Amino acid sequence: MKKLIAMFAIMAALLPAVAGAQEQVVKDTLLRANTDTLMKHIRVLSNSQYEGRMAGSQAYLEAADYVAEVLSSYGVKPWEGEWAQWFEVEYNEIENCNFYTYVNDNDTRMRYVLGRDYVCSSMTGRGYTNAPVVFCGWGIDNRVFNEYAQVDAQGKIVLCLSGVPEFLPGNVTSQYATLRQKAEVAKKHGAVGLVCINLSETCRSYEVQHQAYCGEGSHQATFPVVQPTMDMGRALLENEQMTLDSVIDELQNKLTPQSFHLRKKFEININAKYRPDAPTANVIGYLPGHDDRMKHELVVVGAHLDHVGMQGSTCLFPGADCNASGVAAVLETARLLTTYAPKDIEYNKRSVVFVLFSGGELENLGSSIFVSNFSKLKNIECFINAQCIGSGDSINVMGNKRFPSLWEIAYHNDTVSTKSLAKGLHTYPRGDAAPFAQIGIPSLVFTNYMGNNYDHVPSDISENINRDMLTKNASLMAEVIYELSLGDYQGRSFRSKRFKFE
Repeated sequence: MKKLIAMFAIMAALLPAVAGAQEQVVKDTLLRANTDTLMKHIRVLSNSQYEGRMAGSQAYLEAADYVAEVLSSYGVKPWEGEWAQWFEVEYNEIENCNFYTYVNDNDTRMRYVLGRDYVCSSMTGRGYTNAPVVFCGWGIDNRVFNEYAQVDAQGKIVLCLSGVPEFLPGNVTSQYATLRQKAEVAKKHGAVGLVCINLSETCRSYEVQHQAYCGEGSHQATFPVVQPTMDMGRALLENEQMTLDSVIDELQNKLTPQSFHLRKKFEININAKYRPDAPTANVIGYLPGHDDRMKHELVVVGAHLDHVGMQGSTCLFPGADCNASGVAAVLETARLLTTYAPKDIEYNKRSVVFVLFSGGELENLGSSIFVSNFSKLKNIECFINAQCIGSGDSINVMGNKRFPSLWEIAYHNDTVSTKSLAKGLHTYPRGDAAPFAQIGIPSLVFTNYMGNNYDHVPSDISENINRDMLTKNASLMAEVIYELSLGDYQGRSFRSKRFKFE
């Protein structure tokens, strides 16, 4: 009898642990992202079929159809009967570009290759130009630092550096930071084209890099704008008055303009078709909540679907990590909350809204459009964003500086599952989460720490995805979304629900 009582006592002590273990097994079954499924979506979206998914392109709309079909297959419904939230963007289809250099008219031209040595600005003008060249530093024309004062740019092509110098105040440099701003200044001085050497630290010196956003301002329809790699920039300044490396050193050490005329001439011919009002769309679906009282409260999870496109027939920017990886995580969250949800655990009480944004590469335009026009904005309790989760060495969940209680949910889930969250960082939501945070909607951004190895370059392909980090990040995000959908988190203030986004 005593042995039997002792056995019952031992079993009673073990029961909570066994129940906890079973609960964890169930949770793992529900919320463990499938690497193969994630990679399938990434391979599809980064395939040349979708031509780099630039907002405004037909290929982007086809990619949007793909994600809508996937969401629908998981039982997600279109928001208010419509998957697409339509709006318009600038779009420039760059069909081809030729770039040559020479010194004397009868010389054999040195030919550079689109996609290998250089890319066109996303908003380049079309047309042909063949002219002498003048180097104008960062292309700044300001009374405190005028790089056009000692040279004549009239009828010439301006060669300059990307970015702006750190030694000048921001109120000076802010007017010359983008390609469109630099081109406007060059044209004002009579130039017939702009070649801007890419000095970005986020890409290798031999690899082209592209940005969809090139600044505010009007389109200059017949003004070519080209961006070479750093290695091509070195070649362009070879056998000139100064080399690329020496002129950068002089600029940074002497803090004075170092402009000069080149011996070489450039010949550029660009064929591009510009549209100021190309249609594009956010994709919006939702999973209805199962609680009559709480189903009107919304947890929003999103990622930008667009990338930076394609130039010519061979210069493709696949965008596997940026941001097919984030889109894959959103789609996988939908799958985990629907198709394979175990029937013996609690369903989502709140409704979950899934958004794939267009215009993410255009200063978060799609998420701003969403926040400005979403019919149930005041019902949103929080927003979770996935951005470039397929690289790095740990998970970085951004937003703890602004929304610490929401971040704690990610932290707690990481301690019992993924154990990969970078701690000790003090961050704010950024990217597509910024418009949400701006009006007080608690927001987090799931990304990676020490990643960004393939930022807007042709080598951002599925083969370079860190599959382990991808799976851990997507799993943690799904766990957080599931917990938020149960309704315990109450983080949004009443005041923020009265705010209207302009």
